[in-house]
Amino acid sequence: HVQLVESGGGSVEAGESLRLSCVGSDFSRYYMAWFREAPGKGREGVAATVTAGGSIDYADSVKGRFTISQDNAKKTLTLVMDSLKPDDTAMYYCAAGPVASYSPGAYDYWGQGTQVTVS
Repeated sequence: HVQLVESGGGSVEAGESLRLSCVGSDFSRYYMAWFREAPGKGREGVAATVTAGGSIDYADSVKGRFTISQDNAKKTLTLVMDSLKPDDTAMYYCAAGPVASYSPGAYDYWGQGTQVTVS
């Protein structure tokens, strides 16, 4: 069982940056990803990484602006979000699962979420 806790959300103006962190009990055996969910919309995959420092993938809507990184020694998954836009407003979740995917159903473990609001 993996416990995940996100932090770092907040309210910012368009063009500003935020750094989200996800601390977990064990990352090394799982694929990790960040998802977001805006009111009235489904849960959207934002960025995904593979274990052991493998390939990283980003949703087209955040490419060039968001950066995901994983530190297994510190048990931390980070999402740096630059040039934020109002459309980025959502609850952001980190997730851990046995396969790399943008499908929420592929992930077994979820954090409680951290709110990002961009005005």
